[in-house]
Amino acid sequence: MRLFPALKKAYCEDKLSALEAQRFAELIAWGPALFQASRLMVKFGILELINNSKEGMTREDICKETKLSDYAVKCLLEASLCIGTILVDTETDRYTVSKVGWFLLNDPATRVNLDFNHDVNYEGWFRLEESLLNGKPEGLRHFGPWPTVYEGLSTLPPKVRESWFAFDHFYSDSAFPAALSIVFDRRKGVHSLYDIGGNTGKWALQCVAYSESVRVTVVDLPQQIEMMRRNVAGKIGADRIEGYGINLLDPSSILPTREEGVDVVWMSQFLDCFSMEEITSILRRVCTVMSADTRLCIMETLWDRQRFEPAAFCLTMTSLYFAAIANGNSKMYNTEDLETCIRDAGLRIEEIHDHLGQGHSILVVKKV
Repeated sequence: MRLFPALKKAYCEDKLSALEAQRFAELIAWGPALFQASRLMVKFGILELINNSKEGMTREDICKETKLSDYAVKCLLEASLCIGTILVDTETDRYTVSKVGWFLLNDPATRVNLDFNHDVNYEGWFRLEESLLNGKPEGLRHFGPWPTVYEGLSTLPPKVRESWFAFDHFYSDSAFPAALSIVFDRRKGVHSLYDIGGNTGKWALQCVAYSESVRVTVVDLPQQIEMMRRNVAGKIGADRIEGYGINLLDPSSILPTREEGVDVVWMSQFLDCFSMEEITSILRRVCTVMSADTRLCIMETLWDRQRFEPAAFCLTMTSLYFAAIANGNSKMYNTEDLETCIRDAGLRIEEIHDHLGQGHSILVVKKV
């Protein structure tokens, strides 16, 4: 296994003392309670109140401001003190926010993850064991009868759908500006682009805004294509965006062909939605519409290529969402996994661009 330096430092040596290790083990054992107490500290505004106070706040102050009972506030404060999101001055009984609490309150990625895990994942993870044993997203059943979450995206409860898209877009959107300059390399010339797994059409809209000559074909499930069409309707460049509905999980499904060929095939946070066998099958079909000059640009958050360890942590935890909620057989892959699929599909990696946005990499792939 190849790991970037920060990850090798974190994952290859046990540096905790026995007491630190014991405490960490208890954090794991009480994980659901830690999560919910911390979430409510944010939702009830307690953490923000304490953070905004110059000298800290007493429990009585917090009860008065939030209108919560003394019992509720006491439970949350004592739990948060032990979790480490707040500190207390024993002389004045005033609470202040710790560094951990500050990140919980102010870090955009943490806030997006908090909502995603509560609204989308929390109940479903109760069935993680079944999901891993059965290879199916058993935790999805309380939302609907779909085989994967993607068929049900358009009909998920509004708050769940909002948190799902906020999570999905937060990570991809941060990398789009850098990705555009890589995809639309002026030396290459891009007039035809396939956006496979284009979802709501956000990337397609950015492409037609970036280039006045490119035509984009969004390839996705039929129900996603309808949502994409509604989303792009009336926007600048929408006349250069078309949709092609297809279920790529069906190995007999065929990608559209263009007489003039395709310059770029784009996949953003798409292949992590499939098993390695399914990825290889999809890439083989992509290979059939590629010429020797076509570039396949795969943008993924590869956990082994992260510059900072917290990013790798978030990504490997996201694999558990894929197991229990999304589809039951995919994950956040490392470079070695995707290299295997790419090679088995008759393709090769030409170059890799790292550290785009929130830890994305773009694999530029060509035909062998």
